[in-house]
Amino acid sequence: MLSERAVELGRLIGQSAEYQAVKRANEALNEDREVVAALQRMDTLRNDAQQMIEKGQQPTAEMEQELDTLLTKVQGSTIYQRVIVTNENFDKVMMQVNQWILEGIKKGATSSIITLG
Repeated sequence: MLSERAVELGRLIGQSAEYQAVKRANEALNEDREVVAALQRMDTLRNDAQQMIEKGQQPTAEMEQELDTLLTKVQGSTIYQRVIVTNENFDKVMMQVNQWILEGIKKGATSSIITLG
């Protein structure tokens, strides 16, 4: 019973306007080759910097400057901004869902009636 209800909840969340907006925003982002390339380069720079730090070295000023430039470019993208906003909206929905679940757990823990359906 519990697994069926969880699957149903997942289906409803997947059909929500907020989830659909996240999905569309991510699809649009993936189609923007320029932003995707910038994000991939940022990831490479971060990994390189992390490896340098682990070896006791400092990332170069050029690496930091390139990362700042890429970050400014990505953050200026309306598509990227849309991804951020839709993810924030979806996170709010999920926080509310989790709150409802917690309320249900509290009610269920204090109820002496056992239901099977």
